[in-house]
Amino acid sequence: MFPVFLCLLIVLLQLVINSELDNPRYRCGCKCIPTNDSTCKMVCGLEYSTYKQASACPIPQPEKWPALLQVPDSSYRAVQTDAHSFRGLWDNSCLKTHSCPVTSIFTAQNRSVAESLVKRVEQDAFPEESTNALDLASLSYIGTSSKPGTTNFVERAFLGNSSINIILPHCPGNFSYTIPMTVGSATFHHDIDCVESLYLWRKNSSIINRELFQGYRGGNSAKEIHEILGAYDFLNTSKVNYNVRFWYNSTYNNLVTVPRLLRIHRALNMISNAFLRNFRDDQLHVFLEFVKEMPKPGTRMRLDLSSALSPLLFAWVIQLLFPVFLTSLVYEKQHKLTIMMKLHGLRDGPYWLITYGYFLVISFIYMTWFAIIGSIAGLEIFRLNSFSIQFVFYLLYLKLQIVLAFLAAAFFSEAETARVAGYIYVFGSGLLGAFLFNFYIEDTTFSRWWLMFMELMPGFSLYRGLYELSQSALAGHNLGTFGMKWEDLSDQKDGIRGTLIIMALEWLILLAVSYYMNQVISSGNGITRHPLFFLGTFWKRDKQLPTFPSFRERSTIFVDLESPDISEERYKVQQLMKEPNGSYPIFCHNLKKVYIGQDGNSRRHAVQSLSLAVPQGECFGMLGPSGSGKTTFINMVTGFLPPTSGTAFIDYMDIVSNMDHIYTRISICPQQDLLWETLTGREHLLFYGRLRNLKGKALHQVVDKSLRSLNLCEGNLGDQLVGRYSGGMKRRLSLAISLISYTRVVFLDEPTTGLDPESRNYVWNVIKQAKAARAIILTTHSMEEAEFLCDRIGIIVNGNLQCLGSSRELKSRYGGSYVLTISVDPIYEKNVDSMVNSLSPNAIKIYNIGGTQKFRLPKQDVRISQVFQAIQNLKREVALHAFGFSDVSLEDVFLNVVHEASQGQRISTT
Repeated sequence: MFPVFLCLLIVLLQLVINSELDNPRYRCGCKCIPTNDSTCKMVCGLEYSTYKQASACPIPQPEKWPALLQVPDSSYRAVQTDAHSFRGLWDNSCLKTHSCPVTSIFTAQNRSVAESLVKRVEQDAFPEESTNALDLASLSYIGTSSKPGTTNFVERAFLGNSSINIILPHCPGNFSYTIPMTVGSATFHHDIDCVESLYLWRKNSSIINRELFQGYRGGNSAKEIHEILGAYDFLNTSKVNYNVRFWYNSTYNNLVTVPRLLRIHRALNMISNAFLRNFRDDQLHVFLEFVKEMPKPGTRMRLDLSSALSPLLFAWVIQLLFPVFLTSLVYEKQHKLTIMMKLHGLRDGPYWLITYGYFLVISFIYMTWFAIIGSIAGLEIFRLNSFSIQFVFYLLYLKLQIVLAFLAAAFFSEAETARVAGYIYVFGSGLLGAFLFNFYIEDTTFSRWWLMFMELMPGFSLYRGLYELSQSALAGHNLGTFGMKWEDLSDQKDGIRGTLIIMALEWLILLAVSYYMNQVISSGNGITRHPLFFLGTFWKRDKQLPTFPSFRERSTIFVDLESPDISEERYKVQQLMKEPNGSYPIFCHNLKKVYIGQDGNSRRHAVQSLSLAVPQGECFGMLGPSGSGKTTFINMVTGFLPPTSGTAFIDYMDIVSNMDHIYTRISICPQQDLLWETLTGREHLLFYGRLRNLKGKALHQVVDKSLRSLNLCEGNLGDQLVGRYSGGMKRRLSLAISLISYTRVVFLDEPTTGLDPESRNYVWNVIKQAKAARAIILTTHSMEEAEFLCDRIGIIVNGNLQCLGSSRELKSRYGGSYVLTISVDPIYEKNVDSMVNSLSPNAIKIYNIGGTQKFRLPKQDVRISQVFQAIQNLKREVALHAFGFSDVSLEDVFLNVVHEASQGQRISTT
């Protein structure tokens, strides 16, 4: 909506301005000329117009105007003051009488040559008689202090009360001169005042630059203006060489939209004539007789606001898409949505192509809509310039802007930070373009090569193109013709051709650079690549399975450090690496992750030498306290984190060197729900289903089945935005995504966190059905969940896998005790203690609150019959409220293993 609002605002302002410009003060001037029948005829033309009216008049034959010097105003001529102290200048007392001379300064490698040229200029004689101003101006040096105009249809110095001066070395005391000036059929007479000239030598150009700068209002402490007519550096000029550098006052262009035509021709012409007459022939003369414009039809005076404001405002409008694209890319990276798409089979190439194409379509629609609204609204920059040129220019910039967003996204990790930085860039580049770059564009002395170098900043290249289009539209509007056409691009002064070339080349270069940076810095795609990855397999890990010493040779290493079940699993992994077995889709060998210590902290081993093999059809549960390394392990084998050492193989493909191929064979339900808040649950499943090559009817059937199985159909939940889902709904959707299609390996990282009991049962049933044809690795904190779902369970503590086996095996191997619970009145607690000690002196009290006590009894100390007999005896002595006797639970095994591992003890078995 912003482009539409901007167009409407410009149109509204344009209407207000046009209404004001319809005033007779801005129409072509007219006069009633007497006729033979005693009446008068209204005749309109330039000769009857004021300066403001002249631009509206038809001018089939533009007038010739004298080429004048730009003479400093008498109040601002350079003089000697405390803030501006340079040799040879007059004292500032002349300012009061307006008699200060106009000063020119000069330097050269050969001072005598320079002084001879200046002397020759001063020797020019003032003609005693002149028929008109053109002859006078071509033979002598006349000037004016009036501001220059934007065209040469009218020389404003000859209109109104503007002063015209002739520049002489010395002015006669009784100087008086009037020149005739013919405009059309009318003749005017204009008085000329004499102004003395002063030429001063300066040692070098550095002194000239300092003097010119200090003459600027902002260049001295007193904020004084000391204007110089001009400055010359004759360089290596000699009898056989003519080489001059000229400084002129360009501040007359300040604070104007349309550049003024500065009066510099005569200043150069008089030095050229001086050189010819001094070193060649006294009769030689380069006549600069006049300046004039091209013919034009009559026009209504209009200020084309769109062309005047378009470089800045339109640059902002077009660049507003940049922070949108940047935020979108960083959002997907921040929330790990990019890696989730890769985990479901979307590779980098298609992702870039699809995202780039989507952004390009959005940009094209946005810009087309803007151009159409602008054209309908009558904005000249769209109407007068060639549509094909505009199409090419806008298309190239939009493509460049998209690539710039991809490049910038590599350097941000938070979407909000990227958004703020994007808007700062948009408004900053626009302001720099308007108030810095624009100055260099209009400065004809500034190197074109440096200008092109500055255009390497995309914001400046956009500004330059808009500037050229607006100037062409403005010129076309003023002359009643078209704006920019393809043939205009052959003009060396037209900068848009170079801008198009720069944008095209920069697009290709930034495309490669942005892809590279997103691979080696932080793309959100998991493991970053080596900075020299483009060199090919040289930097890749050897894809062949490594060889290892036999288990017999290595067993001594682990005999005192590992339990037998862990050593047996390690041996199994080694055998799989020697003799591949397709029934084991995933196994890990010595997988390790170490985080480098920071701020004086030591290194932290998140996962230590983990070896594990999971066959197809098995659900392997990984238990461990928070921070034990479960999620780190999942992140390594799924590509979120690079392992420090060791590796894992999925279908015998190394996770380090073949992750792109592995992504198509695994799926994951991550610990955090990585979802788009602006999509529905059904849209998520359809999207990920298509990534898994599901199509048509089959896709919709699978989606419907997934929604039903996880209770996401009730109340039309599947068609609601995910942003409205509760935490449990998002968790179920994440699980549905991971099981949307068949993959050999599935990772479920705490899939039931935050679920209510009913939802948890839905999830358990789905997982139970899914594991038949898959190898599933599940992490959880729920012992009940582990017992219900997992065929084998491993307990990991401090990054080490401490034990593994089925729930029954773990209880048998690491339990070794019964649990006796007795509830009596608190006054009888000692009776209970005595009874338990009589059963087993090695019993351990593990719980005692309000008369309810819990004891752990070693199995070798008691028989079940003895326990029940002791309970019967206790009933005769005390009031027994309740009792319980059970085998050790998985939770007890877990707590026992964690406690012993945390104490640095070897895990005991029974």
